[in-house]
Amino acid sequence: MDYVWTLLFVAAIVAAMVNGRPEALTKAATEGAAATVQLGMTLAGALALWNGLLRVAAKGGVLDGAGRLLRPILRPLFPSLPAGHAAFTHIVANTSANLLGLGSAATPAGLKAMAELETLNPKRGTATDAMCTLLVLNTVGVGLFPATVLSLRAAMGSNDPAATVVPAVLASLCALAAGLILDRTLRRRWR
Repeated sequence: MDYVWTLLFVAAIVAAMVNGRPEALTKAATEGAAATVQLGMTLAGALALWNGLLRVAAKGGVLDGAGRLLRPILRPLFPSLPAGHAAFTHIVANTSANLLGLGSAATPAGLKAMAELETLNPKRGTATDAMCTLLVLNTVGVGLFPATVLSLRAAMGSNDPAATVVPAVLASLCALAAGLILDRTLRRRWR
């Protein structure tokens, strides 16, 4: 990727020089940097809000309630996990955060879940079945309320920030189904 970005950077400079418009390149770079900082601050605020709400939800028992609802769905996906293992708690928290559309807030729970799954791993450093399944769940990140997308669309001035919610949920459910089918199929095939 470094080579691609370097090539694009050099190509932009050469194009600006050949066209006799280096000031346009400077202006575009400056405006782009300013817009990036502004968008970053907007997203940081939204992320802080949603992470705070997730923490309040965790303290208030909402995540525990979500865990009770998700447990019957998630349990069959992780048959190798012993009942009551800490990894399952983190998997539930990760999945709950993804369902709420808090992708960045889901990351710490996903990392903790992976660390806990590694404690059960007989071959350290090699992904277990449960780790692969968690990776599929986390990568797809089905979001019933995509808070980050809504924040981005609102920050960019969308007239209807929620217009993409239903298609996004349907697409992520299809991706989840495909990912889980591939996870199971490839697991059987490689054994």
